[in-house]
Amino acid sequence: MSAHLKQDEPDTANRLDSMKQGVIGKPLSRVEGLAKVTGTAPYAAEYPVDGCAEGVLVTATITRGEIVRIDKDSVLDRPGVIAVIDDERLTTRAAQGTANEAPQQSPQTVCYWGQPIALVVAETFEQARDAAKHLVVEYREEPGAPLFPAEVEAEEQEDETVRQGDLAQAMSTAAHSVDVTYTTKGHASAAMEPHAAIAEWDGEKLTVHASLQMLNYNITELADSLGLEEDKVRLVSRFVGGGFGSKLGISEETVAASLAAMELERPVRVVMSRQQVFQCIMRRSETTQRLRLAADADGRLTGFGHEALVSNLPGETFAEPVLQSSHFLYGADNRELMLNVARIHLMTAGSVRAPGEAVGMPALEGAMDVLAEEVGIDPVELRLRNIPEDDPEEGLPFSSHKLAECLRQGAEAFGWDAGPRKPRMTREGEWWVGTGMASAARVHNVGEAKARVTLKPDGTALVETDMTDIGTGTYTILAQIAGEMLGLDTADVLVDLGDTRHPRGPGSGGSWGASSSGSAVYVACKALREELASRVGVAETELDLANGQVVGGQTLVQLLGGEDLAQEGHYEPGAIEDDFTAAGFGAFFAQVRVNHYTGETRVDRMLGAFGFGRVLNRKTARSQCLGGITWSIGAALTEALEFDPRDGHLVNCDLAEYHVPVHRDVPDLEVIMVEERDPAASPIQAKGIGELGMCGGAAAIANAIYHASGARLFDYPMTPDRVLACMPD
Repeated sequence: MSAHLKQDEPDTANRLDSMKQGVIGKPLSRVEGLAKVTGTAPYAAEYPVDGCAEGVLVTATITRGEIVRIDKDSVLDRPGVIAVIDDERLTTRAAQGTANEAPQQSPQTVCYWGQPIALVVAETFEQARDAAKHLVVEYREEPGAPLFPAEVEAEEQEDETVRQGDLAQAMSTAAHSVDVTYTTKGHASAAMEPHAAIAEWDGEKLTVHASLQMLNYNITELADSLGLEEDKVRLVSRFVGGGFGSKLGISEETVAASLAAMELERPVRVVMSRQQVFQCIMRRSETTQRLRLAADADGRLTGFGHEALVSNLPGETFAEPVLQSSHFLYGADNRELMLNVARIHLMTAGSVRAPGEAVGMPALEGAMDVLAEEVGIDPVELRLRNIPEDDPEEGLPFSSHKLAECLRQGAEAFGWDAGPRKPRMTREGEWWVGTGMASAARVHNVGEAKARVTLKPDGTALVETDMTDIGTGTYTILAQIAGEMLGLDTADVLVDLGDTRHPRGPGSGGSWGASSSGSAVYVACKALREELASRVGVAETELDLANGQVVGGQTLVQLLGGEDLAQEGHYEPGAIEDDFTAAGFGAFFAQVRVNHYTGETRVDRMLGAFGFGRVLNRKTARSQCLGGITWSIGAALTEALEFDPRDGHLVNCDLAEYHVPVHRDVPDLEVIMVEERDPAASPIQAKGIGELGMCGGAAAIANAIYHASGARLFDYPMTPDRVLACMPD
């Protein structure tokens, strides 16, 4: 049986609030936590498979051109080598998120340094790696490939362009104006688990264990790459060691392992090295962003301009959506927003940790701090004065809006000093000390999802969906939703994820997993409740379930009568998506120290206040926020992809040279969850949180650096050399 909900109207019933089990929202520990910390949760490369051969990718050593010849004989006589796979179906780029079709193939055409061009298969990993290193490849190189945006004429993304009123006039007549340009470096996802796959082919069907985020799309992408019917493919991805966008689409190792397994008729495992993950998968594009802000004497915006230049390979449709939240965060009658893409020959640019706002908000919120100083008002007050009533471009109402509450609650909890602000007000020894703040915003996404919930004769429940858990707590929050709706302890709810044999959902990405798949579980459970209510003889709204029984009545075991009772829930966002602007909002506050002599910045403390609808689990939600704030520290101070200007190869392609924040870099972090119910966001009134926690945080640190030391920087990351160069004498 199945139940379908297409949401065309806000769901104001808030049914989860009327349930009796009392587990929704509770700070429960992850149900799979013990398996993960004891090493018994298998990741993609860890499944025991008899007779598994090992594959290692061979990558291009030119920037652009053609492969003339691959000399397979150069390695086939090496110990253990089984085959060299150079099939034209090998993919050369990872698929973009939700692509739902094969990514770029034809490995004979090289479009960037480090592009996969072949796979060497051997009995052991070491043998395959050695042979891959010695494989002789002849190229016909095409010199002169552009590597930097300034070398080409950029393409305007017209669907992002907004022109309302007259921004130039607003700037020229404004009481106060700011016209600044920020740059951000490229970022790597830097997930802990590298990309890996084990493929098995039985002559008719392909089974692949892989590290992926969106199986519903990935199975189509893989089948399309191989030329197989989708029903001949099964993907399994039960545990994923982080993704941060890099595993949204099918990637090169999964297709290569599958082709090798099909050709050799034996299982093949392919694990990318850390360097290959950095070089072959996805980068966040570098950006150049011009912000123009015009304000009246009271600091109310009259003009708003945000132009961004990003880059990608030729043929890629993805453009870092830098302007996403700029479209609605602050009001102004005169607006001009524009996004341009430069086609260059660096590795593929795609989704990395909150694509868009992760780099757009730090630039915008840095400019807002400049404007607050120009106007002479408190930065918090400046933001409060410019919160629009409705979407300033579309005129739509907001589904909910908690920015003002986040700003006020965050400021109070942080101890924000709203008095006069000047740089270099406090010095402790050789350290300047200062504070900064910024707003947070992230668009709300929700997608079509299905999930099956089965009540078992013993009174327990089974939840099945192909949704993945990439470390976000999906196993736990789906158990909480089902437990709350069916009156069960979460220990009596088994959640089975990451298998394409289960009902399909959108997967993990864009912070939409919990609200999408969670809504599908809710729909299935509501249908189960209706069946149980009919057996009891009451309306579903009058059915109270707790601790495995009807309150004051029969147990679920008695009601089920020894048989399974199952429902497949199908949630689909409907016309409501066109009726509201939906987003999560928040505020960041930071205190930093800046060394007078070295320019080193240390974050003393940081606080984030966030409004993102219903909190499904206060512990996993807080953990998401802590992770987001930590990434903010990286974006502000350390993270930067560096490319060789001669051939475009990534120079810092591991975690020794690409610097993400480590434990010593992260101070005590405080998180305030400004809970709300957003009936238009989903039938469970929840929105995404994972990415909101980093959208703007880097600006709070940048603004604190200025307040502390007087160094006003416009380039992220704000490394010691840059800070020192901008610091006043």
